[in-house]
Amino acid sequence: MGGWGSGRTGGRPVADEALKIDWAWMMRTRRAVPGQRISGGLYWTRGGEPCSNISYVCDMTDPEYGGMDLSFTAKNRWDGTSKSYKQHVQLSYSEPNYGGKRWWMHCPINGDRVAKLYLPAGGDVFASRRAWKVGYTSQRKGPRDQCFERLFSLQRRLGCEQGWEQPIRRPKGMWRRTYERFERRYWELDAECAYQMMGVLKLLERETS
Repeated sequence: MGGWGSGRTGGRPVADEALKIDWAWMMRTRRAVPGQRISGGLYWTRGGEPCSNISYVCDMTDPEYGGMDLSFTAKNRWDGTSKSYKQHVQLSYSEPNYGGKRWWMHCPINGDRVAKLYLPAGGDVFASRRAWKVGYTSQRKGPRDQCFERLFSLQRRLGCEQGWEQPIRRPKGMWRRTYERFERRYWELDAECAYQMMGVLKLLERETS
């Protein structure tokens, strides 16, 4: 699922060092399945050793709506004491041009429709990258900047919120065929960013092992 740590870069939480719920990964590994109600646990490691876990119940039995309930323990950022939390995450879907449904999570802070939620060290809620003002270690390393910058540039061109997890939409007045070309490019860049992030995570694992 990801790594855990307390480091910050430029005063901002770093995505690589926060607990992360990756919705695409949950769907791919059938920890969340449309039409089913599934309960289980999510686990994180640091240096190859278990470091944190949460329990969840994902209910997608309603074809139009869904929700996921999280139960976890987090440390208070001020005094270091632990406290138990329960959180509800709303689920919804979009309908891509190529058909079918694509499900998303909603940030409980700002309502953004996202594919990833983060819990930085000292945090008490899983929320979007934008809500936590989370940065990426990879964005501070020149060669890895390029795919992220191209992705953000495409989002700016379409007038959409910038961010790796942020979905795009067709601007009013844009030809559908033109938008489909941008959408194909968006997913190419999304995959390239994911590849770069995997490299960063492997590097972090080697550094902490």
